[in-house]
Amino acid sequence: MEFTSRQLRAFHLVAQHRSFARAAEALFITPSGLSVLIRELERQLGFRLFDRTTRQVGLTVQGSELLAVTQPGLRTLDAAMLRIEHAASGRNKSISIGTTPWIAANVLPEAIRQFREHRPDLQVRLFDGGLDGILRRVEAGKLDFGLGIFKRVPGIRRVPFFRFSLMVIRPNRGGAPNVPATRWSALGGQTLISLTKNYPHQQLIDRQLNRMRLACKRGQTVNLLDTQISLVEADQGIAIIPSFGMFACRNRKVTVSELIEPLVNLELYQVSNRGKKLPTEAKEFSTFLKMYVASWVGSAGVL
Repeated sequence: MEFTSRQLRAFHLVAQHRSFARAAEALFITPSGLSVLIRELERQLGFRLFDRTTRQVGLTVQGSELLAVTQPGLRTLDAAMLRIEHAASGRNKSISIGTTPWIAANVLPEAIRQFREHRPDLQVRLFDGGLDGILRRVEAGKLDFGLGIFKRVPGIRRVPFFRFSLMVIRPNRGGAPNVPATRWSALGGQTLISLTKNYPHQQLIDRQLNRMRLACKRGQTVNLLDTQISLVEADQGIAIIPSFGMFACRNRKVTVSELIEPLVNLELYQVSNRGKKLPTEAKEFSTFLKMYVASWVGSAGVL
């Protein structure tokens, strides 16, 4: 037996309104068109659905049984269609952001929480991975944008996101206060804990040390910024880190100061697919994130 959802909806509307005229208005068709739908359905079922008089329309016994059986299914269908409509129209939107694991762990979670306080309808999906993996996903359209220290790549739109400076961290012996600034020249002869050379900011640090002919004792070389900071805290040497590393130094026994003479800046970029328009919601989150980072780093006194 075959019948259409339109026939079934016509049946439910007549049962609800007890009137062919009002049901026809609700279905946006003429009363005669509605009558055709009901007659076709009754013919396919083999029994009458309504007892009709000049004054009223009432369900037959079989009509009442059919209404009870089909009502839950029609409600489920309506709810599913509404969810699909909302998703298609963007009422329940999501954006996807990619960044390196350290920023993903130390910066983005709290920023996302604060952002969703005023945009609870917008899901922010986070991917943490290496720079190459982020670029591949941006290029494939799997990420709306990525954040990191990226080089120029064909097909990728690269725009400056935030400018950080380089800082030196030292072990905090006995609660010593932070020193506002340290000259690069003061690092000579000290034990330097470094990251591996695949980090773009470590490459920048090494170039600056070579340019100034500063001879530092080479301490351990590690893969993670958190490990680097932990070794400094354990008095195994000093480290040069970007100022966004202040997020990880909050609860560490280290002192922090900005490196000057010269002041060396590090650019964090936002990358997106050049062939696609950045969604409005992604722009909104990007703007919020800039303000969030500026507020936190600015309050720490180091940009």
